[in-house]
Amino acid sequence: MNVNTSLKYRLIVMNFFQFFIWGSWLLTIGAYWFQTKNWTGTEFGAIFSTMGIASLFMPAIAGIIADRWINAERLYGIFHIMGGIVLFTVPLVGNPSSMFWVMLVNMIFYMPTISLSITVAYSALKNHNMNIIKEYPPVRVWGTVGFIIALWTISLSGFETSSTQFYVASIASIFLGLYAFSLPKCPPLARGHKKSFVSELGLNAFKLFKSTKMAFFFIFAMLLGASLQLTNAYGDTFLHDFAKVPEFKDLIAIKFPAIIMSISQISETLFILTIPFFLRRFGIKKVMLFSMIAWVLRFGLFAYGNPAEGLWMIILSCIIYGMAFDFFNISGSLFVETQSEPGIRASAQGLFMMMTNGFGAFLGSRLSGLVIDNYFTLYKYDSVVHKIVSSFDWKGIWISFAAYSLVVAILFAILFKHKHDPKALENVNH
Repeated sequence: MNVNTSLKYRLIVMNFFQFFIWGSWLLTIGAYWFQTKNWTGTEFGAIFSTMGIASLFMPAIAGIIADRWINAERLYGIFHIMGGIVLFTVPLVGNPSSMFWVMLVNMIFYMPTISLSITVAYSALKNHNMNIIKEYPPVRVWGTVGFIIALWTISLSGFETSSTQFYVASIASIFLGLYAFSLPKCPPLARGHKKSFVSELGLNAFKLFKSTKMAFFFIFAMLLGASLQLTNAYGDTFLHDFAKVPEFKDLIAIKFPAIIMSISQISETLFILTIPFFLRRFGIKKVMLFSMIAWVLRFGLFAYGNPAEGLWMIILSCIIYGMAFDFFNISGSLFVETQSEPGIRASAQGLFMMMTNGFGAFLGSRLSGLVIDNYFTLYKYDSVVHKIVSSFDWKGIWISFAAYSLVVAILFAILFKHKHDPKALENVNH
């Protein structure tokens, strides 16, 4: 086995467990929340917004530290170990208020590891003179495989509505934290240079906002980040809710909804591999526009699908998700890399993460919870249990999400200006 192949295997392991941790609870926490705990949508929106709150500052701070003081792979390992410890305490939480603070601390440790994993991978590939446009997607695809395997593990083990899912995530996180210390060294590139106060703090990554093109790019990254949180937060519990309807409750899609949802991640693995072709052929603007249109279809198909005769719509929605996610997240990070100087590479990735999983996730989670509670939650008196019970108007929810995504796509097509240059992508590893 040559050096380059060995390196890719090491990065594959990193990516696999990076997203196995998230896949262990991200899509199924909604089922745990609504089906087991019976807590409200507004409270759930607050919980899901913790990743947004953490992403407002932690990826940028982690990028600053990795650019200036600590090897990125070491910081990555420390964060995962600490996050694993916090995850282990989640099953002990008994009320929404405490859950918010515990999940916020967990997200403070986890969210910066996403951009740090990108920094470590890009650095290692570049140091071995490998083109990241060509080599990174086949490595990153194993992160999606890890997410899928985590989903299947949780679903087939019967942990979708159980707190055990957090123990699984905890063990994986601690393992990855320890493994991280064996990864290729990624030293701070900005260390030892005479810098201004702004540069010393790593805030010079924000100079990317001076470019109108990059400013619009980050704004739309934020808006797309909101769409991503909507599908993560409500997709699994949407299927679980069909169990309340007698003619649907015994269907396979209702017994194992996480497995149905995992089709989305399986689709990811295929679309990731197409990114080099689409970026070279169409450029970042068209690729991101494809993503936005895919979000419209993702939500629209959910609105009219069901686990019986409408199952094909749900499955097609999950397939489309692969394009919606990859053409935004992966292509976006590669675009940021082409627009950033080496000394701010980690900070720039942290800034991208802050806009998508920070502001975008926070707004998407908070506002969706409030909108659902106020406009799409139905209340009626149940004569069997003798109390008022609530249910969701899922069709209205998904249509409103689709309309939001359509507006974002139209504005992006009009406002984002970028001339496609294939040579810039060819030279991104230099």
